[in-house]
Amino acid sequence: MKPLTEHVGRGVSLRRSNVDTDQIIPAEFCKRITKSGFDDALFATWRKEPKFVLNRPERQGASILVASHNFGTGSSREHAVWALRDWGFRVVIATSYGDIFRRNSFTNGLLAVELAEAAVNELAARVEDDSSFEITVDLMTCEVRANGQAYGFEVEERARWLLLKGLDEISLTLLKDEAVREYELTRPHWLPTIKPTPLVPAAEIPEEARA
Repeated sequence: MKPLTEHVGRGVSLRRSNVDTDQIIPAEFCKRITKSGFDDALFATWRKEPKFVLNRPERQGASILVASHNFGTGSSREHAVWALRDWGFRVVIATSYGDIFRRNSFTNGLLAVELAEAAVNELAARVEDDSSFEITVDLMTCEVRANGQAYGFEVEERARWLLLKGLDEISLTLLKDEAVREYELTRPHWLPTIKPTPLVPAAEIPEEARA
């Protein structure tokens, strides 16, 4: 993943509370077996409405979503974060989040910023009034800055470190690749093996075991 230290981008306002993961990405799109390419699925039901904010030409290229209360509630599907990320969002700003969505965001390169309601409403109003309005989100200092105002936010330190380094759980494990290899060379022989079981020729399989 691309490290996130400071992001400057235009915003999109979505003033809807309790937006759940099924609204972010409908269930039928979760049958795909990849972890990318979900931009067409983001808010798919709402995007059928021509006037929905993401359909407006002046909002194309926005990379910060200013949401509302309890964003990302619902199921634990990571697809909701993947869809936001694939659309081009790097940051979501809201007053609160579904707990699992928040954790999934941090491990998939999306920064979920929680601010007070007054700050979120002010940013949403600015974004709605001016499609070119830019917001700066600084993960180094944990500040959101816009129009001369600065709003501090908190991020759990491990999640912050993952975003700053551009790491997910798999790449974090791969950092220990050398240690894992050394362990596998010296691990006791009686422990379960990670080597694949060799295929047994069909002719050697007893007839009663083939049923």
